Amino acid sequence: AERVHDTEAFGPVSTVMGYRDLGHAVELVNRGQGSLVASLITHDTEVAREVVMGAAAFHGRIYINNRDSMKESTGHGSPLPHMVHGGPGRAGGGEEMGGVRGVKHYMQRTAIQGSPEMISAIGGKWVPGASETKGPGHPFTRRFGELEIGETLVTAPRVVTLDDIEHFAHFTGDTFYAHMDEEAAKRNPFFPGRVAHGYLLLSFAAGLFVEPNEGPVLANTGLDGLRFMKPVVPGDAIKVRLTVKQKTKRNDEYGEVRWHVTLTNQDDEMVAEYELLTMVAF
Repeated sequence: AERVHDTEAFGPVSTVMGYRDLGHAVELVNRGQGSLVASLITHDTEVAREVVMGAAAFHGRIYINNRDSMKESTGHGSPLPHMVHGGPGRAGGGEEMGGVRGVKHYMQRTAIQGSPEMISAIGGKWVPGASETKGPGHPFTRRFGELEIGETLVTAPRVVTLDDIEHFAHFTGDTFYAHMDEEAAKRNPFFPGRVAHGYLLLSFAAGLFVEPNEGPVLANTGLDGLRFMKPVVPGDAIKVRLTVKQKTKRNDEYGEVRWHVTLTNQDDEMVAEYELLTMVAF
């Protein structure tokens, strides 16, 4: 029978179909030409995996409930507009249309292609490769409205010593072998020998670029996208490049400044990269 599968019945109608086994159940649930949501009620994780692997391509979302999750259940039909999901064919066109996602479908959206300089100028957000400027003073002494996108501070270098590494290890309790045991570190394919802690490098970076006196910088609220690219060994000298990447007003008293931070060694090789978030007063 086809009509029971190709007709979506809303209202006081319920269709009940028996199935021979789990494979047959998956076959039946996939006959509807695509659905936005399919529900599965089971406490068996293997059953859940088999159904998902067999039916996911035919349904925008598979809602699984059991006795553990039932008290927090959102229900079969509850929209989840923050998720990208939508069944094939007639069911959602590959994307749920709720919330902001639905609004964006009715907006003009244009991709901008150009040089880093152009992209930074048009979007108001500095991207690597765009020009950098030097401000009239330390950027942490300048208020939110005074900071310019692309304004950059380059610090003096600092040599990382073996004493620094050992002190940091004992002070923090992070005595991981790569920092403390030369021979063990050499057996690790990622390290040439004992190396500095990544978090030691972050601490030294802050010490290099921070302006210690009271000023418009109110708080450090976090780091995004932290990556360590190259190990730092005793004797290496690290320096920091701190660039104003983006500014976002939060209220009438302060705004968020997103800084692009890179750490390089004495050979100008990048050893770490991240984005620093600070709240800066107007």
